[in-house]
Amino acid sequence: MSNGTTDAPERGIETDSLLDRPGWGLHFDAEGLVPVAVQDARTRDVLMLAFASREAVQRSLDTGDAWFWSRSRQELWHKGATSGDYLRVRRIRRNCEDSSLLYEVEPAGPACHTGRPGCFFRGLDGTELPPLSSLAEVSGLLSSIFEVIQDRQRTRPKGSYVAMLLDLGLDRIAKKVGEEAAEVIIAAKNRSRAQVAHELADLWFHTLVLLAEQGMTPDDVTEVLAERRGAPE
Repeated sequence: MSNGTTDAPERGIETDSLLDRPGWGLHFDAEGLVPVAVQDARTRDVLMLAFASREAVQRSLDTGDAWFWSRSRQELWHKGATSGDYLRVRRIRRNCEDSSLLYEVEPAGPACHTGRPGCFFRGLDGTELPPLSSLAEVSGLLSSIFEVIQDRQRTRPKGSYVAMLLDLGLDRIAKKVGEEAAEVIIAAKNRSRAQVAHELADLWFHTLVLLAEQGMTPDDVTEVLAERRGAPE
């Protein structure tokens, strides 16, 4: 685990006791626990904060499900064993001081006992806040669509619109992007919110196809946006 991350195994596949291997160096506190932040692997929302014992971490690695230590019940806690709302662990990260963990998970249901997707839904004053994932869900949706586009790029199935565009080449794809951009402008001039949303969806889709044709991903664009956001105004 020298790089600070490890992918969880397939469910049911036993692993060696990774925590005993040199280089792990995970620091458990005086009670034998380590804090674990839990993040949705798709939306990147922070879902909950829990604690894990050495055995809980190992069980998470062995089973692919999130295991924690319940400080109130003083026992191992298999998240979802009662509710069915399991957390499928896709990757485990550790922090720079080896004193806490981040589980990247695919939730099978709400992570919070209140029935909400995550536990962080209140401000400091106790008032309920909007969901974290409004923008993250957009990012996750675009990523899932792009994965389909990449699959069509690899397999080129008959009858696939994406495969057809890619077969026609860059000029055709670029033309479609231009056409859809023009449609967005017309919709905006018509002051039709429904039409704008429809045409923007078409534009976004075709720009994703263009990215695939260029051998790029949406991450290449978000990195530029992040740099611009951090630049002084």
